[in-house]
Amino acid sequence: MFETEAELDQLQALLDASLARSTAHLRSIVTPGERTLPARRLTEVLTGMCTLALSTVTASGEPRISGVDGHFLHGKWIFGTSVTAAKARHISARPAVSAAYMRGEEIGVFTHGTAHVLNPQDAPPDPGWASVKAHLAAHYGDSPGESPGDWDGVVYYRLEPHWMVVYAGAPEKVAPNAP
Repeated sequence: MFETEAELDQLQALLDASLARSTAHLRSIVTPGERTLPARRLTEVLTGMCTLALSTVTASGEPRISGVDGHFLHGKWIFGTSVTAAKARHISARPAVSAAYMRGEEIGVFTHGTAHVLNPQDAPPDPGWASVKAHLAAHYGDSPGESPGDWDGVVYYRLEPHWMVVYAGAPEKVAPNAP
């Protein structure tokens, strides 16, 4: 868990507001207090690398979905891709993205927001990049030339969520993500 108390409060407010403004159909499935997780528990569950289904949109408005390594840090998803990937071009032109993390019927985390570049190739990095890079290096390995920050042509993003809903089939049984 990497979140401060203030970040946990912000995440809980986002989860509550997102569910409150969701459709009646979604609220019939994701029942507050029954089939969801509070922010603190969510951050305990989303440890290590979580495979995300990430959706972007082409210039002609066609949706595209692909998998990315997701890391939940400070209440937000962090993910990366090659600067030459189609999704990088889509995000550069249209930074609105959606991401879903699902483990069967155990848990689903659904997020809509805006992707912000953390380590642009032609500008100074985001102020939070150093701590993200340290986390990624600890996860993937930090041998010279193998650290994520050293991978030529890899761009990392922070998904700034404006909507996030969590489904938990049996909240008391949801286990942390396997490392």
